[in-house]
Amino acid sequence: MYYIIYLSAGTKWFDEPELQAILASSNEHNSRNNITGLLLYNQGDFIQLLEGEESDVTATFARISLDARHKGITHIAGGQLKKRNFPQWAMGFKLLNDLSMQPLKAYLDPANKSLLPGAAQHLSIKLLKAFVRTARMAV
Repeated sequence: MYYIIYLSAGTKWFDEPELQAILASSNEHNSRNNITGLLLYNQGDFIQLLEGEESDVTATFARISLDARHKGITHIAGGQLKKRNFPQWAMGFKLLNDLSMQPLKAYLDPANKSLLPGAAQHLSIKLLKAFVRTARMAV
């Protein structure tokens, strides 16, 4: 099992229908390629964790890197995993920049302890939690 975490800035701020479209496309692609993960969005910025077979994850990251909706894509972590962090989600999603907005399909709360359990967490989970904490301070 392999993972990649990256940060990127959107070329604009996305509204709910645009985020819904991104989520639908991600769910479809990831389901087809046996990739799971989590996408977080905060005031125009994304952080995403992709996990699966190395060839599938790296191909997906390469496809995302060519997406014109992103700029400044930065690979911040990657490597081997013993097991998936998000086996139940083709793509979990959380919008962090407007906490009053209605939840999107597949909405989840990354701060929820049942989502990110355990004291000995993988680096990937620690990075996602740090992004959530930073986003909440910005709101």
